[in-house]
This record gives sequence, C-alpha cells and structure tokens, in this order.
Amino acid sequence: MITKLLSCALLCLSIAKRTAAQGDGYIYKDGKRQFVFGSYFLPKDDAGLKEMTDAGFNLFACGNAQDLDRLQRYNTQGWVFLRLEKGVTPELQRQITSVANHPALAVWSGPDELVWGFTANSRLYRELKVHSEKGAWRKLNPDALQYARQQSALLLPNMHNAVAWLRSADKRNLQLWINEGENSDMSYMWQYMDDFDITGFDLYPVKTARPDSSTRPRRQVQSIGKSTGRWNTVSQGKPLWIVLQAFSWSELRSVEPWNADGRPIAYPSFEESRHMAYGALAAGASGLLYWDLRWLTSEECRQSLYGLAREFKALQPFLSTDPRPISVRAYEPDSTAGRVMATARQYGRDWMVAVVNEADTAQYAAVVSGLDRLNGQKLVQLYGDDEGQVKDGKFVVRLRPLEVKVFATSRKWEAVDKKGRNYPGK
Repeated sequence: MITKLLSCALLCLSIAKRTAAQGDGYIYKDGKRQFVFGSYFLPKDDAGLKEMTDAGFNLFACGNAQDLDRLQRYNTQGWVFLRLEKGVTPELQRQITSVANHPALAVWSGPDELVWGFTANSRLYRELKVHSEKGAWRKLNPDALQYARQQSALLLPNMHNAVAWLRSADKRNLQLWINEGENSDMSYMWQYMDDFDITGFDLYPVKTARPDSSTRPRRQVQSIGKSTGRWNTVSQGKPLWIVLQAFSWSELRSVEPWNADGRPIAYPSFEESRHMAYGALAAGASGLLYWDLRWLTSEECRQSLYGLAREFKALQPFLSTDPRPISVRAYEPDSTAGRVMATARQYGRDWMVAVVNEADTAQYAAVVSGLDRLNGQKLVQLYGDDEGQVKDGKFVVRLRPLEVKVFATSRKWEAVDKKGRNYPGK
C-alpha cells in the first residue's frame, strides 16, 4: 500500500512539474512562425471562411474535431476552449483526447475571463445576487471580497490540476492561452500565471456614436497602449494576445442585453481598428484576435476588418520576427498630452517601423532611435505619402492626433487589395 501511495505521489509530482509555462506566443504552420490574427467567430459557410482566410485570418475558435477538419481544408488553424476551472473531469479528458493530435489544432485555450467572472462581473449583482450592490467589487465590499476568496480557493486549484493533466496528455506540447478582462484582478491572475504560456485581455472601447462628421479616431481607442503596458506586468513576461472589437455594443441584445440596451450603433472605423491593432503591437502584443464577428451586421465594418487583416497578412514576414530594440521620444508642445509608441521589425534586408500617436494632440517631432543599421536609407510610408531618411540611427516622424504611420524600406509590403480601408465608422 505504501509503495502504491509513493508511486502515485511521484507521478503527481512529475505531472505538476510539467505545468511550468513556456513558449514564444506565436503559432506555427508548416514549420514557419506566424503572428496571430484570429477570430472568435468561425463562419458556418465555406464561402465566409474562405473570405476570412484569404484576407489573412489565421486562427479560429473551434468546438470540436469537425471544426478543425474544416480549417485543415482551408490550410489554416484553430484553438479549442477548455473548462479547466472544473478540474480533471471525464468530459475534459474526452475533449482533450478527441482533438489533441489534430494537425489543425495550434493552441489550447483556458476559460475566458475566469478571474473577472468571480470578482467584477456585473452578473454577480444583476442576476446572481451574490453582491449586495452594484459595483461591489470596485468598492472592495466585504461580501465581494469574501466571495472571490471562496471561488478562487475552488477554481484555481482545479485549473492547476487540469493544466497538469493536459500537459501530461498532450504529446505535441502545444501552448496554452488564457484571456481575461482588461481590468481583471492582478493578484488572482498571478496565482495561476505559471500554468499558462500566453495571456492577454479583451478591450472593446468604441461605445458611443460619432459626435460629428470627423473621421479621426475617437479618444476611446487611446487606452490600448496603457492597458497593454499594464498587462506586461500582469503577464510576468509571458507573450500577450489582445482581443479587439468587431461589433457594435448595440448588437449584443441576444447575449448581453444589459450592455446593449440603450446603446447607439457605434462601429469602429478602419483607422480606429488600425490604431488599436498597432497600439497593441507597439506595446508588446504578439497576437491579435477579434470578438465577435458573429453579431456584426454592418458589411462595411466587416470589410474594414478584412482590409486590416490584409494589411497584417502582407506584413506577416515582419510580424513573425522578434521586435528590434528601438526607442521613441516625442517633443509635443504639451508634455502631458500622451505618448508615442513605436516598434521595428527586420526581415532579411527589409525593415518595417510602425509609429503610433496615443495623444489627442499633434506630434511635430517624434524621434525614433536605434535604427543604426538603416543609416542613409529611405523609409516610405505604407498607404501614405510620407517618407524620410535615417540619419545617425534616427528617424523623425510627424503625426496627427491619434494617428498611425507604418514605414518600410519598400512599398512592396503594401497589400494589393485596398478594399475596406476608407470605412469611416459610426
């Protein structure tokens, strides 16, 4: 009996050691690394799926092996959600073993917004009556804090054990990703962070209609860089995937009526979606995903997201490489107005430099430094007419409020199909 107990303990210990997270945050297709441009929505019709994969979406949410079969036919990949917080259940074991060896499976996903669900989710007051008043978690009410402690004591050990079982069963050793709410509680997330390879958050900031006919991005989108910066701390150095907006809040009446009722139609414009995507990229994201195209009724907005996908697809050789070490300093008139971010990537002899103005004011001299390898070379603005030459490792960029400029050593990095890029949003 003692021998059996000892063997069981050693087996559990060997499994637990395999929960140590690692991975680079990219997916791999035919041995090549890919930057994730993904979708929570998997079209039911093949024509819709082909349109998305042709545009550049390369990762989709799947429910079973049949979904993965469809993706394999279109030479793309998917992920599968796992209810890890329930522990090592027979259902979880069957789900994992049914798809673990599928060639179209690129990554596993844990439960969505787990910590948000037992801390700040409005349903805890509105429907479940767990909280005594609206906003109880934000106010740090004792009942909200006690409930979170009780739930975390149950769910987090369950999830740790389930991840340990997954690691022992998955011979391909795929990466495991978990998404949280933008402001989910950091201390609880840190308790499970060692189990996951990739983390990140969702952010859907466009909630109000345009007040005028302006086409410049609304100020709501400027939060993406700050939020991604916070998550660089939350993640403890792990790769980040950011989930961005692909809907109007007014369209969610069938799933979240409390969030949809009374909302105006408000779709992100192409430039707003582009600002959020490059803002997340410049702040350190290694993947972007979109929730949830299934509810989107605006074909114009849909095509604008496909236009952005085509832009990122054309830049995939750059995006699948590690960022080069650079810095950027803005000399804006008002030093309190915001900040400018930048990222640079190299592919062979070509370079890409993306610069994002998070401020709602113009930047007349944003200086990107660290480009010494490009001294004397000209950079041209993709999808624009700006250009400049690198001197002493520096490149100066002028930016309108909340503007994104992407430069490269050649215009060949532009997408050929420009459809959807002029969408003004609503």
